[in-house]
Amino acid sequence: MSAVRKACPTQVSLCISALDMCDPPALALFPRGNIFKSSQLRLPKNNQHKNCNLNIVHENLKMGSDGESDQASGTSSDEVQSPTGVCLRNRVHRRISMEDLNKRLSLPADIRIPDGYLEKLQLSSPPFDQPLSRRSRRASLSEIGFGKLETYIKLDKLGEGTYATVFKGRSKLTDNLVALKEIRLEHEEGAPCTAIREVSLLKDLKHANIVTLHDIVHTDKSLTLVFEYLDKDLKQYMDDCGNIMSMHNVKIFLFQILRGLSYCHKRKVLHRDLKPQNLLINERGELKLADFGLARAKSVPTKTYSNEVVTLWYRPPDVLLGSSEYSTQIDMWGVGCIFYEMAAGRPLFPGSTVEDELHLIFRLLGTPTEENWPGISSIEEFKSYNFPKYKPQPLINHAPRLDSEGIELLLAFLRYESKKRISADEAMKHSYFRQLGMRVHSMPESISIFTLKEVQLQKDPGYRNSSYPESGGWGTPPDASELHLVNH
Repeated sequence: MSAVRKACPTQVSLCISALDMCDPPALALFPRGNIFKSSQLRLPKNNQHKNCNLNIVHENLKMGSDGESDQASGTSSDEVQSPTGVCLRNRVHRRISMEDLNKRLSLPADIRIPDGYLEKLQLSSPPFDQPLSRRSRRASLSEIGFGKLETYIKLDKLGEGTYATVFKGRSKLTDNLVALKEIRLEHEEGAPCTAIREVSLLKDLKHANIVTLHDIVHTDKSLTLVFEYLDKDLKQYMDDCGNIMSMHNVKIFLFQILRGLSYCHKRKVLHRDLKPQNLLINERGELKLADFGLARAKSVPTKTYSNEVVTLWYRPPDVLLGSSEYSTQIDMWGVGCIFYEMAAGRPLFPGSTVEDELHLIFRLLGTPTEENWPGISSIEEFKSYNFPKYKPQPLINHAPRLDSEGIELLLAFLRYESKKRISADEAMKHSYFRQLGMRVHSMPESISIFTLKEVQLQKDPGYRNSSYPESGGWGTPPDASELHLVNH
C-alpha cells in the first residue's frame, strides 16, 4: 500500500463515519483498499423478513447524532425472534410511494430511480417501521446508483491541480449538471488527507452559501467527490466583467461570503484558503464557498508537495510570518483582500514571494509597530527582513469606488492584530449593507438571499457577454455613477 493511503488513519475513520451525511448520503463508498475496509457493504444474511412489507415511518431522532445506527434497537430487524407460543402478524400492506422513498433515504426531489425499483422494494425490503441502519441505507442507495462511477457522465474538463482534476459532468439520477472532483490516489502523500478532511467537513455544513456534496465514488486509482455544479468562480466572473463590477453586486457577493463564513465560524470551522477561485457563482448570482481541503489543517503551506507555489495574495501577515495560532480571523483578512479586488478590479497584494507579499502589505498599510501589532518586534522572521519604515496610505486613493462606509469596513478586515479584525457576524451587521434591508439577517440558513425581492443583481457595467438570464435579477441597470467610471 502506498504511503498516501496511510496518510491520515484518524481522518479516514472520521470520514467513513460521516459519509452517510452527504446530501444525499453517499454509500457503497470505498469498496476497495485496506484502510477503507470498514466501509464495505455487508448485507444481512438472515432474510426471514424479506417478504414482510411494513409501514414506513420517519427516522427516530433519538437513535444517534446522525439519526441512525447499526443497532437501532435492542433487537435489529435481522434478529427479531418470536417467543414461544406467540405468533407475529404482518401489518396491513401499504404500497411504498416515491415520496416515501425520498423521505426515507433523504433523496433529492428530482431523483430518477431505476425501472422496477419500487416494485422490487415492495417484495424484498426490510421492515420499514424500524430506524434504518447505515448498512441498509448504503445497500438501498447503492441499488439506486449512488457511489458508482457509471452514474455520472464526464463532460468538459474545468481545471486541474496537484492532486485533483475537476470535470463538468451530468448525473444519470437527476439529469442535472454536477462537478466531479477526481482526486488521484497514486501520489506519495497528502491527497487523501485533504480529500477526507473536505468530506468530513462538508457532510456537516449545510448552508445556502456553501457548496453541496452530493456523492462520493471510490475506485482503485481515484476518489471522486460529486458536487453541485455552479457556472463559474468569482475570478472568472470578474474577468467577464472586465474587472468592473457593479458596486451593488460587490455588496451582494461580499454579504454572501460573510454569510457562509459566519455559519462555518460558529461551528469552529476555518476555511484557510479563501480566494476568488474558491468562491463559486451560479446564474442566479448565488455565491458558495468551496474547496475545504485546507480547512482545519495544522498548517497553511506556502508550497505543495510538488513545490507548486500556493497563492499568497490572500494570506494575513501573521501567517506569512510563521504564526500557527489560528483563529477565525485568518479568514477575515482574505475577505478584505477579495472585497478590495471586487471593488478595484485588481488584486490588493499580488506578491510573488513571502517577502514580496509582506513588502506590498507594509507599503500600503504602513510598517507594523508595537502600537498596532503588539509583539511584532520580537518576531524573528519580521526582524530578519529589515523592512523600511513605511507610513500608511489612504485606502480611498486605491479604491475610489468605495464609499466611506466601504473603506471603514475594508480597514476593519485588514487589521494587523488578528484578534482586532472584524468577525463575519459583525461585518454582516455593518452599515455598509444597510441597502440590502433587514430581512437578509433573518433568513434560514438553507435559503438563498435571492428569495427576497429586494435582493437583485444589477447588470455589471463592464460585462462582456450581452446575454443575461431573465430570472435572478440580472436585468437591473447599473448606477449612472458607475457608467461614468467606465467611460472615463
